[in-house]
Amino acid sequence: KLSNLVLTSLLSLCAVGSEAFVVRPSSFSPTRQLKLHLTTGPSGKAASSSEEDLQLTRQIVLQHVEKEQGGVLEEDTSAVILDDADDRVYSSPKLPENDLMIRAALENTVERTPVWLFRQAGRHLPEYHEHKKKTGRSFLDMLKHPEDVAECTLQPLRRYNLDAAILFSDILVLAEALNIDVTMPGGVGILVPNPLTSPDQVYSRLPSIEEINEAFVQDKLKNVLDSVKLIRKNMAEEGMKQPLIGFSAAPYTLLFYMCGGSSKKNNEIGMKWLNEHTEESQHLMDILTKLVIEYMSAQVEAGAHMLQLFEAMGMMIDEENFNKFAKPCLKQIATTLKERFPNVPLMVFARGASFANEELSKLGFDVVTIDGTVPRDTARATVGDRCALQGNYDPSYLIQEGENTPETVRSSAKEMLQALGSQRLIANLGEGLGGKESPELVDAFINAIHEESEKLIGAESA
Repeated sequence: KLSNLVLTSLLSLCAVGSEAFVVRPSSFSPTRQLKLHLTTGPSGKAASSSEEDLQLTRQIVLQHVEKEQGGVLEEDTSAVILDDADDRVYSSPKLPENDLMIRAALENTVERTPVWLFRQAGRHLPEYHEHKKKTGRSFLDMLKHPEDVAECTLQPLRRYNLDAAILFSDILVLAEALNIDVTMPGGVGILVPNPLTSPDQVYSRLPSIEEINEAFVQDKLKNVLDSVKLIRKNMAEEGMKQPLIGFSAAPYTLLFYMCGGSSKKNNEIGMKWLNEHTEESQHLMDILTKLVIEYMSAQVEAGAHMLQLFEAMGMMIDEENFNKFAKPCLKQIATTLKERFPNVPLMVFARGASFANEELSKLGFDVVTIDGTVPRDTARATVGDRCALQGNYDPSYLIQEGENTPETVRSSAKEMLQALGSQRLIANLGEGLGGKESPELVDAFINAIHEESEKLIGAESA
């Protein structure tokens, strides 16, 4: 937390203006912003870009504070936003040494294409199974222990040359925070054994929307936030320079599970609720939207450098209902998070709902993920120059059976790079690793992305 002295310094700078922070009324919905512009730095030189403008502002803030306290301030934030109603300052961690993925997400030129993988931690790794056996804990039990979460998060970074870590967690921790039990009996995926069965339960079983705030998240999701802090600590101790990705399920995906109970059956329940219990469904979506915003904000302040939003059950909603119910929530999330953390890349994945990708690219997300159904020859045209792309390698190529070899993996990885381009791309999968993949072939894919993209970028710049 910044000290009162820093707050005073920031407020004093309001007189001359700055893009380092935004003063906005306190409200759940996006509201009018007052942006103040700094044009001249301490040396008298005017800023030539928004990025330089931010750096100049930070320099002024630090010099002002140092002058006031007669010492040196250790600066650890890359963005600061002030809410004038409650003096709330939102801070984000400074850039990691390996900022390749952040640069790709924010439209900067890179020397090679960054790569990470959905579900890169967990089931496909022998060391994950060894750790799980050693602890005697189930997947859901391990999520309650930050030391287990940190260990599982870092295992793939020790094995592979990945460009990011992602928090080892689950999309349904938010359902648990709302007093909805979640189980994993084995063989049938994650279940909600006692889903919402009537519209009145939206009011009788769940907290009110007024109760969903920063304090609620700090209380109900403390294990997750403690895990993020421990991951960052352990990464520093092990010399890992990559960014850490925080994530959350999107509101419709959470509604789908909370009302239907499972991804394996009752697949019609989500849209049935939207259409038959419209008022209650909208209220539930509002609760979930507010919770997602506060949860992802808390992850950034705990140390996450990037954010990934998963509309994991996008295949279970049609385009009409997506635009009516899901899209406004996603827009609200993107708008608020980019207000609070303008320099934190925000990625979105509407799995199975590729019809939404063009609209998602217009909502303020920095990266839109494409699944395996998206034709690569039209993917760029769909999002235009509004955002970067992420995806969409087929994880079945990483299962060591049939004709899959390190050579075939390299060839297919190169084909993906040639089709999607090496810039403004985060190489990833079209869906998460399922557990049968070969670590040898996963390693071959990661190395191929780095090496082949370097060749392509070198040839393009020659």
